[in-house]
Amino acid sequence: MPRASEIKKNSAVEYDGRVYFVKDIERSVPQGRAGGSLYRMRMYDVVTGQKLDETFKDSDMLNLADLTRREVTFSYADGDEYVFMDTEDFTQYSLNREAIADELLFISEDTQGVMVILLKDAPVALALPPTVELVIDETDRTFPPEIAFALTWRSASSLAAPDLKTL
Repeated sequence: MPRASEIKKNSAVEYDGRVYFVKDIERSVPQGRAGGSLYRMRMYDVVTGQKLDETFKDSDMLNLADLTRREVTFSYADGDEYVFMDTEDFTQYSLNREAIADELLFISEDTQGVMVILLKDAPVALALPPTVELVIDETDRTFPPEIAFALTWRSASSLAAPDLKTL
């Protein structure tokens, strides 16, 4: 069991019967106090994603959670359940749409490097790779080049667009 001062960012800890990812740690030393440092940790629940800010003394003991990360690929969607397959042993993991709604925006069948996070052999979340390649199908129209280049400065504080009727 490590002390609060030994916990690092992106660690998984058990606190109040739940498992949290530590996303940010701020260390402060109170003035005029003979005690040690205080560690303010911003943590997110592994299952629900709910944020929790908690302050610990440097000597407080915390349990590290036993999380496992396995590389997976997206297999198929079955209603609100999304099925991912382990790339090593072909185990299938199902996750609910609500639990991975944000991650689904960046996942396709071709996405490599996706990790499923397991808590006691049950899938609880997905971890995306640092970068993904996506194809842009449609964008909003922008100014034509002649209008963009025709913008002129009237003063240092305002920008005037040309009259569109004359172009």
